[in-house]
Amino acid sequence: MDASRRNLLKAASILLVDHLALAARSTFAAEPGNASRKCDRKVIIVTCGGIRRAETFLDTGLVNIPHLYHDLLPRSVFYPHIRNAGVTSHYNTISSILTGNWQRLDDWGQSPPANPTLFEYLRKRMELSQDDAWLISSNKALTNRIGASSMRDFGPQYGANVVFPKQLLINAVIQAASQGHPEHSADRAAMQHELEAILQHADNYEGLGWSVSGDESMLDLRMQGSMHQAIEELVRTNAPVTGDEFTFLISEEVMRRFAPSLLAITFSDVEVAHFGSYSMHLAGIRTMDRLVYELWNLVQELPSYRGRTTLFVLPEFGRDFDGSNTNGFFNHRSNDDSTSLTWMMCLGEAARSADVVERPVEHIDLCPTIAGMFGIKGLDLPGKPLPALSA
Repeated sequence: MDASRRNLLKAASILLVDHLALAARSTFAAEPGNASRKCDRKVIIVTCGGIRRAETFLDTGLVNIPHLYHDLLPRSVFYPHIRNAGVTSHYNTISSILTGNWQRLDDWGQSPPANPTLFEYLRKRMELSQDDAWLISSNKALTNRIGASSMRDFGPQYGANVVFPKQLLINAVIQAASQGHPEHSADRAAMQHELEAILQHADNYEGLGWSVSGDESMLDLRMQGSMHQAIEELVRTNAPVTGDEFTFLISEEVMRRFAPSLLAITFSDVEVAHFGSYSMHLAGIRTMDRLVYELWNLVQELPSYRGRTTLFVLPEFGRDFDGSNTNGFFNHRSNDDSTSLTWMMCLGEAARSADVVERPVEHIDLCPTIAGMFGIKGLDLPGKPLPALSA
């Protein structure tokens, strides 16, 4: 991605996190008994949609993951055989990872997880604030319901901040660009002027429906300039942007501002495979590879994360095999190892000695493993703590 587009997304990420932080604080400050403790230990979970082993950790796929293979694998605990034994849809899979139970839920997130999530366990047992638990996703299949379960004694009061950066950006730009124009006929030439007007009124972002107050809400002039320049370039070139890139920049801003103890990030550029473009699917894998490497470097850069963070990286599932009756890489529906068997990499504090664990493990093993890292014991979960990791 060129510098101008990245500058635009970075500027937008700052605005969006400002807005989200204010909204979350005003909502949860009103709830009685909300705590504000912090935890020094950090865990980041990165899931990256449906990716087959053939396009990653087999000889045929190593060209797509240069950072994972050359830079991160030698310092990781690597699990080449991790199985998704549940429903290989996005919402069900993420729910299973976060709850430690195989979920059988609506594929599009119309109902909350049936069991408490890691966010809820951490916030209730450790009395952490909501700012200490975030899920940031590129995937439209996930909804706000995934932040908290329907279980009695848990629920939204112990849930996470759940953010969908791409949809927020789309909504903001559509509103800003379509003011005074008929539906579906936004005037692109007016976009720069309208967004500049929004930026110049830091106490009232009318075009986006945001409202902030206080001196700290004033936008840095350099940031305004970079955003204006990026908008000009976007309008001139009509250039596309990647959803995963924006998800990463929002995640970076959240890490810098809140340093959450538990952060889950889902990338999904690879899901362009559903539209039948193999080259774009591979491009999504390469973007994921680069962004995970940037995330690891960010962990080393930030004092609040350096030396105290464990990073998990794994596909949600694979994809169907070539020649299947579901169009091969297009989908992830078959009951086959190509779809259900993937890999996982663990880096950082808990991965003190590089290792390859050939023993098969499962997605639901992450929840009890991470709970144990935070000192949470006695959870009645079917998964087992992952081998070769330090507590």
